[in-house]
Amino acid sequence: MTMEPLNRSEFVKLIALGGAGIAVLGGPERALAALARADNDLDRAALDGDVVAAHAAAGKILAVAHGTSAGTNTKKAIAAIGGMRKFVSPGDVVVIKPNIGHPRAPKYAVTTSPSVVATLVSLARQAGAKKVIVMDNPVSSDPAHCYSASKISAAVKAAGGSMKVMGSSGYKRYAIPGHLLKTHPLYAAIVNADVLINVPIAKQHGSTGLTLAGKNMMGCTSNRQKMHTLGLSQSIAEINAKLRPELTVIDAMRILVHNGPSGGSLSDVRTKNTVIACKDWVAADTYATRLFGKKPGAVPYIKAAANMSLGTMNLSSVTIRKV
Repeated sequence: MTMEPLNRSEFVKLIALGGAGIAVLGGPERALAALARADNDLDRAALDGDVVAAHAAAGKILAVAHGTSAGTNTKKAIAAIGGMRKFVSPGDVVVIKPNIGHPRAPKYAVTTSPSVVATLVSLARQAGAKKVIVMDNPVSSDPAHCYSASKISAAVKAAGGSMKVMGSSGYKRYAIPGHLLKTHPLYAAIVNADVLINVPIAKQHGSTGLTLAGKNMMGCTSNRQKMHTLGLSQSIAEINAKLRPELTVIDAMRILVHNGPSGGSLSDVRTKNTVIACKDWVAADTYATRLFGKKPGAVPYIKAAANMSLGTMNLSSVTIRKV
């Protein structure tokens, strides 16, 4: 996102990293142990020094939650990287960007799990968000139909969020970092959000090998054709350099391994029962390639983003917490 004054998480990090502060806050073992608590426990202990230290460390933590419940996995993954209050402060306007590109039911692993999305809405509301808005720019059919068919619309409303159709009047042209796009239309409500949460589903894609967090940000623009024409992978990296989501949560409960991105056959779906969460979307995407038996080099936009210093492909530099 655009440069702003220090937000809560950045302020907490500065405090936690102060030389004298580290001695006061307690040992790193206790700090990291706090991350394993439930999200609401972390929130209630927000003023505890060990939790502050844990939150400061959370930017380098990648959580991988396993289990048969998408909602529970999402809660565990968010708790493991410091809790939703690390990302959302009271009064924030939060935009959640799932993949709702096609009018498919959840069982086809084409759109993000409604349970994952709804759980994030609920956690953001509990963290004090003023508004939680969920939106995407579908590539097929009309948005309202896609929202309904995916079951995301009903789940979001039940969780206290709202769905927004991305009408043509909402796009504005922005300067884009990098050498390729220069300027590009993006949805202003996404650019201007206090917090952007990127929530893709992990699936195969004909153009990019896989569609994960990085490619999911293409749903924030009204001109995908320009990105394909100029160079898709670099364009994806540059769009992400502008948007800079604060949090990435990858839905890999059910993944699409063939005939992406639109799918339509259950024979192309594999059950992984996994949710991945990380502040660093490049690291999250790098890890997610393992679920398909691929290396991140097989997804060129991940490398393009790492080359722009948007995140790391070196998972040895990241603490991977399996919960």
